[in-house]
Amino acid sequence: MTDNNLLKNTCITLCLSFLLLFTITAVAKTIPELILAKTYDKSINIKHYLVSEKLDGVRAYWDGKQLLSRQGNRFHAPAWFIENFPKQPLDGELWIARNRFEQTISIVRKYQPIDKEWQKISYQLFEMPQAKGTFQQRVTTMESLVNTLNIPHLNVIKHYRLPNTAALSKKLDDVVAQGAEGLMLHRADALYHTGRSTDLLKVKKYQDAEARVIQHFSGKGKFEGMLGSMLVENNEGLRFKLGTGFSNQERKNPPAIGTLITYKYFGRTKKGLPRFASFLRIRLDQTTDNE
Repeated sequence: MTDNNLLKNTCITLCLSFLLLFTITAVAKTIPELILAKTYDKSINIKHYLVSEKLDGVRAYWDGKQLLSRQGNRFHAPAWFIENFPKQPLDGELWIARNRFEQTISIVRKYQPIDKEWQKISYQLFEMPQAKGTFQQRVTTMESLVNTLNIPHLNVIKHYRLPNTAALSKKLDDVVAQGAEGLMLHRADALYHTGRSTDLLKVKKYQDAEARVIQHFSGKGKFEGMLGSMLVENNEGLRFKLGTGFSNQERKNPPAIGTLITYKYFGRTKKGLPRFASFLRIRLDQTTDNE
């Protein structure tokens, strides 16, 4: 065999090996089926629900062995962080504190975890997938589990009841004023299931949705040399500009074209466009499935 043929065959063998490895990795990736929230409206009877704070953290599914994102991507937590976690599935938020979302993302997305950084992270549980009983009963089970395990960074989000929509509105105002993102309502008598339904509701002062970055526009005046605004397209095919909500650092290094971002808005115009839309954050998992 000539040297050229030998080199060619070697290249083909290496390419096939990499292709096989990629295929095995892709097949092995498991996307968790989760319960997803709808948006609260005032027709809901609040007495049927348990209320909790909506944490601005990173959602993470514990499959008994590892922490996964909604898209099945592994969070590379340090071994000490998860070593005493239970075998049963858990659902919750990797969280530091209110208004620390960007810092949380920066920490949990790293392939090489930094112990000092992960010491700031807690895993705040709000669901126990596949567990029997109503949500009220699952909360009790989670609290008992957490008390037994006694892991400092493993907690259950506090759940409570409110008597009416007026109390819910006041509670929402109070937590938002303190820097919280909003509230969650979980129907107390609901058995566990996946998918989106009114058994789980998010309550916010504003609405939010996802859009894809289409184009950047240069800033003027104090934003000269930085991002002024950007054109985005949401999953309804509507295009509009976002010019507010960016930090100076985000204006200097704006989300790349094609990036999926989350924006917030306050209702819609007569043309169906989001009213007073502003940038909120880059979405962690690049998917158009809103949460």
